[in-house]
Amino acid sequence: MESFSFDEFSRRRRGGPPSDAWRRYVPIIPWVLAGLFALFLISDFSYTVEPHEQAVVLRFGAYRATTTPGLHFKLPIVDRVMKVSVEEHGLSLPYGPPAAAVQGWPGMASSSSPPRPQANPDDDETLMLTGDLNTASVEWTVQWRVSEPSSYLFRFPDDQDDRSARELLTYVARTVMNRLVGDYSFDEMIGPKRGDIALQAREETQRMLDAYDCGVTVTALQMQQVIPPDRVKPSFDRVNASIQLKQKAENEAEATRNKLIPEARANSDKLVREAEGYASLTKAEASGEIEALLARYHAYQRAPDVTRQRLYLEAMQELFESVKNKTIIDADLSKALPILDLNRPAAAGEDAR
Repeated sequence: MESFSFDEFSRRRRGGPPSDAWRRYVPIIPWVLAGLFALFLISDFSYTVEPHEQAVVLRFGAYRATTTPGLHFKLPIVDRVMKVSVEEHGLSLPYGPPAAAVQGWPGMASSSSPPRPQANPDDDETLMLTGDLNTASVEWTVQWRVSEPSSYLFRFPDDQDDRSARELLTYVARTVMNRLVGDYSFDEMIGPKRGDIALQAREETQRMLDAYDCGVTVTALQMQQVIPPDRVKPSFDRVNASIQLKQKAENEAEATRNKLIPEARANSDKLVREAEGYASLTKAEASGEIEALLARYHAYQRAPDVTRQRLYLEAMQELFESVKNKTIIDADLSKALPILDLNRPAAAGEDAR
């Protein structure tokens, strides 16, 4: 009887001697591996940068170049490509990265970080001490983007969701805002200095980020609200009401002043013009009288007798014009007739006649 092992029995049951079948594929294995390696090299020979990205190329770990969106080529295995988003992001401070609010901003790309629970607006985290030793609840927003991808990646090499960059920007912005708020009074913050504070905060934040050399640029900083804390808001409202009443009274007084001053100036101008007219009239009359007297004087010098007679006649004319009852007697009359006195009683002989 022929004896055989269990393995030989198994091979015979499978139908022949296939123990040498795998040897037919041995020469093909190197070619398959070479093909796979060639495909890997071909796929690693180029890379694509999206429109909202920039790529940093490292050759043997050292910085090589920064590429813009589009198709680019590199050396396989030797070059390493690190992509970073250069789209605009937003932070709602002092809470930190925004939740769904930033996604709704027009013209701004949504944040890639996971949603973060929004803090209570009345939280003490928003309280800051002003220059006049009052407390204010301050909220503001910061828009930023990556301007230097190489510096950003070297500063945050493993920051896939921008968490480290957001935390750094949050700390820097809060430090700057706390210092600036302490330089102004509460009334200045809610009034004329609000825009100046936002501008200074943006410049100071950018200066500190440049010192970190993190490749981040602050594109905008806006003050959202500056309000008093809830515990002092009723008192603040009463103070504001008093200020508004004061301003109303000042405005009414200013309106009355603006009305009365022009009227007084108009009356003053009228009186001045009347006085000037009266002065001119008086001067003209006096000048006329002086000229008339001078004319008479010169005429008297030329013909004294005629002038004397004319002056006498003019004086008599003025005198007679002022007398109502006049009796004219001839200068040549030697003896005037007796005037009959009707008030005297008549004599007896005269009555008989």
